[in-house]
Amino acid sequence: MSDKVSGNVSADASGKLYGVGLGPGDPSLMTVRAVEVIAEADVIAYHSARHGRSIARSIAAKHLRADHVEERLVYPVTTETTDHPGGYKGAMEEFYAEASARLAVHLDAGRTVAVLAEGDPLFYGSYMHMHKRLADRYDTEVIPGVTSVSAAAARLGTPLAEGEEILTILPGTLPEDELTARLAATDTAVVMKLGRTFPKVRRAMEGSGRLGEARYVERATMDGERVAEFADVDAESVPYFSVGVLPSRVDVERPATRERGEVVVVGTGPAGPLWLTPETRGAIAAADDLVGYTTYLDRVPVRPGQVRHGSDNKVESERAEFALDLARRGRRVAVVSGGDPGIFAMATAVLEVAAQPEYLDVPVRVLPGVTAANAAAARAGAPLGHDYATVSLSDRLKPWEVIAERLRAAASADLVLALYNPGSQSRTWQVGKTRELLLEHRAPDTPVVVARDVGGSGERVRIVRLADLDPAEVDMRTVLLVGSSQTRVVRRGDGEEIVWTPRRYPEA
Repeated sequence: MSDKVSGNVSADASGKLYGVGLGPGDPSLMTVRAVEVIAEADVIAYHSARHGRSIARSIAAKHLRADHVEERLVYPVTTETTDHPGGYKGAMEEFYAEASARLAVHLDAGRTVAVLAEGDPLFYGSYMHMHKRLADRYDTEVIPGVTSVSAAAARLGTPLAEGEEILTILPGTLPEDELTARLAATDTAVVMKLGRTFPKVRRAMEGSGRLGEARYVERATMDGERVAEFADVDAESVPYFSVGVLPSRVDVERPATRERGEVVVVGTGPAGPLWLTPETRGAIAAADDLVGYTTYLDRVPVRPGQVRHGSDNKVESERAEFALDLARRGRRVAVVSGGDPGIFAMATAVLEVAAQPEYLDVPVRVLPGVTAANAAAARAGAPLGHDYATVSLSDRLKPWEVIAERLRAAASADLVLALYNPGSQSRTWQVGKTRELLLEHRAPDTPVVVARDVGGSGERVRIVRLADLDPAEVDMRTVLLVGSSQTRVVRRGDGEEIVWTPRRYPEA
């Protein structure tokens, strides 16, 4: 801690400010340091609602002395409405300014001030508003406390997060769709601030598919403590001091079979975890089995209890049939695809097999992902800003004559082209033929984005002229974006080139 100055008063002449964490409610869970600081303090400050009762004071009550100066900081508003011209936020800002000014008077007089805080002072606590207004002027120390998160996990008697699991802590005041997305995406979670938000949080739990595993803890370690299944709780009975918990999934037995399995086809985007959507993360985490091309499966974290079925890239139909058979046996299956599963990927293969009579009763869902063309376009600027066509140059599943006909049609219509699967070790001539064909309709200086391994460790994005497109630098991990007659290349002030296609097309 450094010496701080308040006006003309030096830190040596000022008192010291403490933010004292009291733990979740049981006075015996206060730390030794918290008790010491309360004993040393001249002034004890605590927040309360207008009814005057303070949970923080009640926790620390037996450590308070008759000669302590008590500063009761009464909220002007809690859940009710206010006629303050700045609304709720304005009323609270004014209150925190006034409260911190009251504490500053004691500090300037050389008194030690301990601000009591339930849980931890800097974890969703009111003390932090005093800290932000005073810590830059006075010697300050924060005494951490046991949070309600840890207390709830202890009362449930179950691990909160284990190994590489991700714990997400959410305020129940978030919008419902945001809560749903974050609950779907994470491994474990705690939702704070329930009370009147409980119905919304319950809907978010259900919408994310997590309601069945959610637990409820009310007033952990305090009088009136209650633990229950989240789905069984009556919304009218929920106080503010309660939390919803999605505990660790490690060692939780996944059912060998269910009455009804399903197949979810998910896209992992062009590279690693940064490109996954929250919905996709949730579907992958909830699956009993993961099925996919080994390269794409390697992008997905290993989770205890899940079974991974990797295979070669050229057995799409067999992979789809295998996944559907697992689902018929009651398994929840995620078929993992690269990019977007519906664009030259596994969704079509799965749905084609699922259309057979024996699989018509197997539920199949497709979740979108970021496709290679969109990822490449974003890296280069906005080349897909107007109409464009997407074509695969692979002739493994369709004749080259069909590909050439479609390229000519798109080129004569002056569409930007997104070209997938341009080349491989066994296909080395298509890019050269495509360049020749397009030059019949496009100027030699038409910009082409050559994007390889976007988002991956080998990412390389270049802008070249169509006439200079070199087939040797193109492989299966490359996507090509060929501009229209309107596509522009601009060199920015930092020397970087960007490509964009205007939204407005000139009239004939």
